[in-house]
Amino acid sequence: MKILLFGRGGQVGWELQRSLSVLGEVVALDFHASANPDGLCGDFSDLPGLAKTVRLVKPDVIVNAAAHTAVDKAESEPAFARTLNALAPGVLAVEAQALGAWLVHYSTEYVFDGSGDAPWRETDATGPLSVYGQTKLEGEQLLAACAKHLIFRTS
Repeated sequence: MKILLFGRGGQVGWELQRSLSVLGEVVALDFHASANPDGLCGDFSDLPGLAKTVRLVKPDVIVNAAAHTAVDKAESEPAFARTLNALAPGVLAVEAQALGAWLVHYSTEYVFDGSGDAPWRETDATGPLSVYGQTKLEGEQLLAACAKHLIFRTS
């Protein structure tokens, strides 16, 4: 099995790179082009580069642990946050669908409004209060382009 992992340099991506290695070949990328093998693109601001990378690698599974995670900073750069958190996952979904690959996507509890004291269920109504939460929710919605996708909402 070939696994394409985005977000290698982050906390989740670092751990995933280690744990996924027992399942097959892992191609792990982050946004620094110089750190990526064979010039593959892990920069979520480069949407055509992401699409090209998926086509070149031809993975069985794509794991997205990359995101614009600076919650406060997203408020001052909403277009950039949208590119990284929504449009890039949308590109991955389209490419995964074309390959028949699985897409595993890490999202956030920020897609909810934070009210209540019970644990959230996947069927609960969303209501993000921040640009970060709004863009992460849009990214989740764009995953519908791929029939074989999983979303993990973490905190």
